[in-house]
Amino acid sequence: MTSPPLPLSGITVVSIEQAIAAPLASRHLADWGARVIKIERPGKGDFCRDYDYVMNGMSSQFVWTNRSKESLAIDIKSDDGKRVLDALLPRADVFVQNLAPGAAARLGLDAATLLKRFPRLIACDVSGYGSGGPYSRKKAYDLLVQCEAGFLSVNGTDEQPAKCGIAVADIATGMYVLNGVLMALFHRERTGKGTAFEVSLFDSLTEWMSYPAYYADGAGKPLRRTGTRHATIAPYGPFKTGDGRVVFFGVQNEREWIAFCARVMNDAALADDPRFRTNPLRMQNRDALEALIETHFANFSGEQVLQRLDDAAIANATMNDVQAFLQHPQLRVRDRVRSIGSPNGPLTSFLPAITIPGVSPVMKEVPATGAHTDAILSELGLAMEARS
Repeated sequence: MTSPPLPLSGITVVSIEQAIAAPLASRHLADWGARVIKIERPGKGDFCRDYDYVMNGMSSQFVWTNRSKESLAIDIKSDDGKRVLDALLPRADVFVQNLAPGAAARLGLDAATLLKRFPRLIACDVSGYGSGGPYSRKKAYDLLVQCEAGFLSVNGTDEQPAKCGIAVADIATGMYVLNGVLMALFHRERTGKGTAFEVSLFDSLTEWMSYPAYYADGAGKPLRRTGTRHATIAPYGPFKTGDGRVVFFGVQNEREWIAFCARVMNDAALADDPRFRTNPLRMQNRDALEALIETHFANFSGEQVLQRLDDAAIANATMNDVQAFLQHPQLRVRDRVRSIGSPNGPLTSFLPAITIPGVSPVMKEVPATGAHTDAILSELGLAMEARS
């Protein structure tokens, strides 16, 4: 039986990329059939390769963002490198770059310039702060953008702000790059015209910070940092049980609040307690409410509390560590974990989040720096020149 074609089969992506944001976007394109040619510096390549060496001597972050790609190692500033790009770019459907501020424009590789040369090309500039404005030339990394966008001010505890444990600004940016590329491909399908666009880490995290920004603007005060509790909904967060276990649950609406009181707390009248009748009231009296809940939960084990919450259709969770997550039954029973190849042997990888019945995503190896250089140069008719 022939497998159905992948959604992005026939699409060629050329990406001058490093770190996380741009590589994550192009990896998602590779997952669904696009040919992704990753341009790296000769020698060590993408500096993300050296972030750590914990996956069979390879970087965990590089492995995450670079499976299924071809690595082309060239010096894009050299005459030979420019000849390679001149031969490669006419074949590209998509071009992505996240060079240092101003570098792409100096090389004529910014999105606007490339679109003039190749009217059907979809070209994206990825930057820290976007074009224009006083920060447009400022270098940016994930944690630094978290700081500038106010993320740390709403994350952590009353006593101490905290960075996000994952690269939230980079991930947001990578997904908006992916979104832009897919929109532009659809636009080209209808009009025959390419698109030049930009995505910045700051603008991406601005979108994700909209809710706390709107809250602060409307309330005239910022959201409090609340650790593992929700900042504006109660009850929502961690609660101790009789066996010392901590369970998490959240009540999102009045229907759930009524069910929680009747079926979990065994006290239907609690739903109409004047301190707790609405979510704003529950927030005002959260300490009293949480004390009441934990007093009741002290009579039950963690498993019993989770079962009661499930029976009442109240969303709940166990706080797993990463080792427990790796063994999570939703991953294992649904076969969401794969082994992929690399220069250093097999590596653990997860399937992409989108599931298309009958269609299997691409799950190829993570390349060594320049692993595909000779093959690509030969394809371009430049192999002998490159070796001379």
